Amino acid sequence: MFGLIGYPLGHSFSAKYFAEKFEKENLDEQYCPFPLKGINELEHLIESNNSLNGLNVTIPYKESVIPYLDELSADALAIGAVNVIKILRSDNREKPYLKGYNTDWEGFSLSIFPLLTGKEKKALVLGTGGASKAVTYALSQLGIKSTLVSRKLREGVTTYEKLDSSIMEESLLIINTTPVGMFPNTDEAPLIPYGLLTPDHICYDLVYNPLETEFMKRCGSMGARTKNGLEMLHLQAELSWKIWNGL
Repeated sequence: MFGLIGYPLGHSFSAKYFAEKFEKENLDEQYCPFPLKGINELEHLIESNNSLNGLNVTIPYKESVIPYLDELSADALAIGAVNVIKILRSDNREKPYLKGYNTDWEGFSLSIFPLLTGKEKKALVLGTGGASKAVTYALSQLGIKSTLVSRKLREGVTTYEKLDSSIMEESLLIINTTPVGMFPNTDEAPLIPYGLLTPDHICYDLVYNPLETEFMKRCGSMGARTKNGLEMLHLQAELSWKIWNGL
């Protein structure tokens, strides 16, 4: 058994993706959503499901899950966020050994790369959670400098109100890593100055439910190229599968 932890989970397509994968490849496996109201419920979940061998992690636990893990991969340690847990069980251990990984960054990198033209030297990353950490890490590997944007001003983070014409002009890549606009709140969008966007901009939304978010609609209306996070979901899911199966 494999599964997904987060809260809430009504927006997620992960269970559907793995169900289709298992059927297509004729695999006798199961993937279940586990909506945890608190990350402290993780230990009980694992102890009460002896056949559980791996988990994906989504909002809001990508960072808060780390203290519950026994080990982190090099990427997860560098990023400071986890979206995959491998559960190792052994008769020699008193309890399961949990190792955390991050496949979000590679999934994002593989998904965004075909859109890049070489002109994108700076990016605005909307949000400061676990997903934004994976995105900024991926962008750094691609040689693109990131500016984090949030509602509150703090060191290393600017605010939506400070996004003026000069910042928008030089930041040709804009990535929404927040859940704003995600089902069921589909009429919402991050508060960026959409009127300053141009056809040179690439606007990527990690949200994939709905497939075209309000953010994407507003960006597209200004001629910007847009993409949702569905391909990233699929890519990181396949990378998760390889980790769980030691491939």
